[in-house]
Amino acid sequence: MTRIRSHARRPRSGPIQRTTFFDILNILFTALFALIILYPFYNCILLSVTPQHIYAREPFMLYPKVLTWESYYVVFENRVLFTGMGVTAMITALGVVYNMILTLLLAYAFNKKFPLRSFFLYMILFTLYFSGGLIPFYLLIKDLGLMDNILSMVLPTGVSITYMTVMRKYFAAIPEELEESARLDGASELVILFRIILPICMPMVVTFCLYYGVERWNEWWYGMLFIKNAFKQPLQLVLRGIIQAAGSTNTSSHLLEAGIIPFNDGIKMASIVITMFPILCVYPFLQKYFVQGLAIGAVKG
Repeated sequence: MTRIRSHARRPRSGPIQRTTFFDILNILFTALFALIILYPFYNCILLSVTPQHIYAREPFMLYPKVLTWESYYVVFENRVLFTGMGVTAMITALGVVYNMILTLLLAYAFNKKFPLRSFFLYMILFTLYFSGGLIPFYLLIKDLGLMDNILSMVLPTGVSITYMTVMRKYFAAIPEELEESARLDGASELVILFRIILPICMPMVVTFCLYYGVERWNEWWYGMLFIKNAFKQPLQLVLRGIIQAAGSTNTSSHLLEAGIIPFNDGIKMASIVITMFPILCVYPFLQKYFVQGLAIGAVKG
């Protein structure tokens, strides 16, 4: 009996999880998918530091056999690049604040019930499919005196209807008791939005800040339409000009004196790396909120 009791008191170990064929297949598929995504970025960096004669001999390589920084030298020797970075940083900072304020206010307003709400909502959604056209838009910017002005790349794009719709659905999932208790304490609608709703929705706010930031950082269309001054052009247009100059047959004399023959593909990849670098530096700090926002949106959706 003693042996039986002592045997019965032994803690039972949990079930042993064995690796199945599906687990192995899932790991292989995930690793292959990650490799497909990461290799283009790695190839950009690889090509930007590879000499032209090495790339012509071995277009596919896993590591650089010879390193060169000539492509980066060609990009950075143009002083307009730094002004373009400053302009793009200003557009991104002003644009994200401008977009988020308008988007939050609009989403919060359309989450409430008021007369003709459906009519105004459908009129806003109508702009997703139809616009006034490029020529009237150009004439409007010209009449407003925004030609060759940095604000012409900030003001026209105020609200993303898609982001506003997602925010409105997100606000609708928040319990109404929070707002009712705040109103009983005498809080206004703006106080409720910025001091009660936004702290709860911080993952969503940071996620859309990242979306808006990437869109503003990649701004080039309005700059090409409305900006003629080279020192007011955004970074994307400046890099486009550098690539076009490198692809021309005329090589700058100071580059020839330095023994540098511009490698067009290398300059393109160096431009891509320079463009991606600031976003890649900011993304790790926002990744926690970004993943949390996507997870919460998936559960509440």
